[in-house]
Amino acid sequence: MKMRNASDEIEEYLKQLLQENGIIEIKRQDMALRFNVVPSQINYVIKTRFTLPKGYTVESKRGGGGYIRIVKVKFSDLHSFLGKIKRLIGTEISIQDTKGILMYLFEEKIITEREAELMLSVLEEDVIQQDSDRAILLNRMLMCIDMMNGR
Repeated sequence: MKMRNASDEIEEYLKQLLQENGIIEIKRQDMALRFNVVPSQINYVIKTRFTLPKGYTVESKRGGGGYIRIVKVKFSDLHSFLGKIKRLIGTEISIQDTKGILMYLFEEKIITEREAELMLSVLEEDVIQQDSDRAILLNRMLMCIDMMNGR
């Protein structure tokens, strides 16, 4: 049985709130108190688990009335969405961001679990060491998904 850590619990809580509302505003200090962690732990979870490649935008306002706003990105047009992902990838992409994109595509039912696993098997670090090569291949895969969707 896998032990859950505080980061997992914070992520699950925030995702549950996002599922209910689509957008949330939180105070870092309040979250730290809720989960009995230091505020930097909240920053770590948000920075690593709520990224654009994983389908989230994050805004923050500092100061006494400050907040962190997290929005689950939804796209109504697959072609537009895939274009934005391709621009996000650019000329290089890490394996972590690649996994985030594939997970998001799977969660949004754009690709199947099998397709995600196949794509990841080709893009893994033991197959492709250069982030620039990974970006080229992932962009080609996204182009194929876009073309197949138009049929």
